[in-house]
Amino acid sequence: MAKSKKSAASKRTKHKGMRPTWEGHLRLSLVTCPVSLYTATERAADVHFNLINPKTNNRIRMQTVDAGTGDVVERGELVKGFAVTKNKYVLFDKDELDAVRLDSTRVIDIEEFVDAAGIDRIYWDEPYYLVPSGKTGIEAFSVIRAAMDKEGKVALGRLVMHQREHMCALEPRESGILLTTLRTHDEVRALDDVFDGDLPKPDAKMLEIAAKIIEQQAADFDPSTFKDRYEDALRELITRKTKGEELVTADQPEEEEKVVDLMDALRQSLKGAGGPSRDKADRFLEAHARRGPAERTTKAKPRAKRKTGRRKRAA
Repeated sequence: MAKSKKSAASKRTKHKGMRPTWEGHLRLSLVTCPVSLYTATERAADVHFNLINPKTNNRIRMQTVDAGTGDVVERGELVKGFAVTKNKYVLFDKDELDAVRLDSTRVIDIEEFVDAAGIDRIYWDEPYYLVPSGKTGIEAFSVIRAAMDKEGKVALGRLVMHQREHMCALEPRESGILLTTLRTHDEVRALDDVFDGDLPKPDAKMLEIAAKIIEQQAADFDPSTFKDRYEDALRELITRKTKGEELVTADQPEEEEKVVDLMDALRQSLKGAGGPSRDKADRFLEAHARRGPAERTTKAKPRAKRKTGRRKRAA
């Protein structure tokens, strides 16, 4: 019994080391409970660079400069402005902008329930985890989450965060709720804005072969297999540079666009001749792994040209 209490307490305190993005209340009609919002994704592992002056090895400090006079202006003296015409702005101070802030900044009001499949994927935006905040109202949170899970519905509500109002979708996720902000209708471009042509009707035989290729490469989605290969290459580059290795830079030949026979390409793909597509990052990492330490730390010397009147052989 003591062990189960301890494990339950540890689950509730897992997120205490993290800083919530937002804190407030979740409200369904007359039922309210305190909640905290945490980002569901993170970019802390990304490689970030600083601008450095190579002559002094010091970081560069950005300054705010008046575009007209060239004078440096302190950030504390600046105000926000909206461009009405070219080089003409309407200015606003902080009090004027605060006056139009929405009052419901600390309440997520659930307005309606819909099927998740009824929300077009193009409207899904940023994911967050919504969890109870403290012991007060944890029962109400549990009831709301369990009821949505039982009915198989997604709740739609409004959330004011960073002085912006967001439509959001709430759905049960394990012992918490996954809250995803939604894009507005005005934010989504119509396909007609970028594509105004009609697609040709596919050849029946080609369509059949393409369908078989898809069937051959069908798999279950496993996000653990997806890696940012460019980030991996950058980290390896940083490690080698930190060790003082002299890097080899090879010119990448431009790939000529080849005219292929579509039917032949489909047939070859069905036989497995093409295999899964691989980009330049894959080839770079594999080529680097095959090089020896001496090759990686010295620049390749160009071959001396032979003094001869013979024709150069084609590479």
